[in-house]
Amino acid sequence: MPIPMSDEYGGNFVTLTDEDGNEIELEHLDTIECDGAVYMAFFPVEEADENGDAPQEEDEEAGLILLKVVEVDGEEQLATLEDEDELERVYQQFLESLFDEEDES
Repeated sequence: MPIPMSDEYGGNFVTLTDEDGNEIELEHLDTIECDGAVYMAFFPVEEADENGDAPQEEDEEAGLILLKVVEVDGEEQLATLEDEDELERVYQQFLESLFDEEDES
């Protein structure tokens, strides 16, 4: 399901609204091209609890969100990946890109 993009926070942070009207705050990690399509990788933004404590560390892989850039009525939107094979290819491409960047540092 396509999700309109919003640059409300600017920089590397975006707020998306899902099909149920829930807002999701995400940190943009990277944009990659795979098999002729464009994909964006995000991590959910974890907010501090009512005591001001930072959220506990979680497995980074578990929070990774990969979305495909699609055009709907002339407007770019983000869509979830329903195809497991496509998701795996994009995930592997993202990891390769991430490790290439770390090697260059």
